[in-house]
Amino acid sequence: MRRTLTADALHEIAVRLELAHKALVRRYPGMPGDRRPIHVVYGGAHLFKRGIAQRLGEHALKSLDEFAPDFASFAKAVNLPGAETLPVAPEAISSIAKSVERDPAAAARENFAAWLAATVYQRVREKLRREPVEDYRIDFEDGYGNRPDAEEDGHAVSAARELTAGIRSRELPSFFGIRVKPLSEALRERSLRTLDIFLTELAAHAPDALPREFRITLPKVTVPDEVAVLVDVCSRLEPLLNFEPGALRIEIMVESPRAIFNERGEASPLSLVAAARGRCIGMHFGPYDYTASLEMATVSQPGTSFAADFAREVMHVALAGAGVALADGPVNIMPIPPNRAKEGNALTAAQREENRSVVHHAWRVHFEAVRRAMATGFYQGWDLHPAQLPSRYAAVYSFFLENLDQASRRLRNFIDAAAQATRLGQVFDDAAMAQGLLNFFVQAVNCGALTSAEVESRTTLSLASLRSPSFLR
Repeated sequence: MRRTLTADALHEIAVRLELAHKALVRRYPGMPGDRRPIHVVYGGAHLFKRGIAQRLGEHALKSLDEFAPDFASFAKAVNLPGAETLPVAPEAISSIAKSVERDPAAAARENFAAWLAATVYQRVREKLRREPVEDYRIDFEDGYGNRPDAEEDGHAVSAARELTAGIRSRELPSFFGIRVKPLSEALRERSLRTLDIFLTELAAHAPDALPREFRITLPKVTVPDEVAVLVDVCSRLEPLLNFEPGALRIEIMVESPRAIFNERGEASPLSLVAAARGRCIGMHFGPYDYTASLEMATVSQPGTSFAADFAREVMHVALAGAGVALADGPVNIMPIPPNRAKEGNALTAAQREENRSVVHHAWRVHFEAVRRAMATGFYQGWDLHPAQLPSRYAAVYSFFLENLDQASRRLRNFIDAAAQATRLGQVFDDAAMAQGLLNFFVQAVNCGALTSAEVESRTTLSLASLRSPSFLR
């Protein structure tokens, strides 16, 4: 065959593309296969004590016991699919729960809505007993406020000592860290002072004990220089405090339009991450500050506005494959009953019903917000109150359990066809779609909605295979 391009010309092209692709991989390495938390609880630094996770779990279970003592009432509260068909009689509810426990597969075939509600409820309660909080942030910002320097200094010391005690007693969540104040003109000195005191105290009482999953959250970031300054501070502190190089990792909070687009109209998220020089492991969205900075007169949930959706999508697109976990903001409607029994006086029937209605409404709003975020690829979010934990886990678990059968059949069908383009019913799958199915199961295992054994039995794939970044492999 006749050809025009010489071997030297083709080699030059190959080298050029190889270098370009290697640079692309360095910038977009993909998410690591490590477990990621599905939420983060923010609590004021003045309130932080060792064992706080267990206490939050106990509070969450108490809320469930009081306002949703069985799977049917909880399913109706958060509006699980088919909840309206569930019984109200305690005997019928108990009978269904026993049948699901005895033979889950048969129960799912017979009454999917009942199986889903009972399974979600059981797994939520088990999670609240075993690991009620996955990630916790000791908050020196909005959850703490502005206090006299002496008071904040004292809380930085006490929080570090409680953290040290929690490390030794193993009473801490799997992931945790500290949120400092922003590095704005007004607060930068206070922010770095708190961080310095906290880490110095931590190092003094627990040398070489800084856990790998510790992170520092920087709020209200507007320019890359703020991130770069925090990185410089961390780089200086690590050798002085005998921390491993790179041990102090950071999360960036997007709460300003400038964190979405800079003055040149360029998307900002990747430049903010680049300023962290490899230390950034997460980017969190704050819808309340963000919409307020746009001068929006938001009277409902700002997280559901088009402006917030646009910001989240910019974050998602800019950081896809960059190895940075994304987290959504909080819902500020708390499941807190308005009526409290006074000493010697029980609540009236009307007051009890009002309490139940208020808590159920807050659960549903939170549940829907979490499901909405997950549908757009935000698998982590903030929680502000322990009574939000039941609706958080219910939303996450139901997201995967509802679609488990369909996703399992589609993936098995694709594998059985030996990577040929296939069609199951009205759904056409190719390799890209199959990769999305792998993502579904990996996320399900990571968040605890499914066990690795359940996934392997349904997909015929090992967990190691599921975690492969390539469906082709």
